Amino acid sequence: MPRPEVLDQIQTAEDEADDIVAEAEAERDDRIAEARERAEEIRAEAEAEARELKEQRLAEAREEIEDGREAILEEGRQQREAVAEDASEREDDAVEFVLDIFEEAVHAQT
Repeated sequence: MPRPEVLDQIQTAEDEADDIVAEAEAERDDRIAEARERAEEIRAEAEAEARELKEQRLAEAREEIEDGREAILEEGRQQREAVAEDASEREDDAVEFVLDIFEEAVHAQT
């Protein structure tokens, strides 16, 4: 084979190799870009799920606090009613006691 043909074949092979390398680098860059996009999508989905879970837990905590608050308020209402009922039952005794003291004071002055 004459020398110029060999050189042409070598040049053609080098050009083909350069094309293959360039194509592989472009494919690599595309895959890296796709991987970065997918990673960003996964991160965004994870953040959205975390926000949703946070809101759900906050709502559950608020509901639990509200239930506890209502239970405390109901207990307070019941205690208030019990105290009011007890005071009402003792009202006659208290009035009688005050009248007795008043009468004793009036008799002591006369």
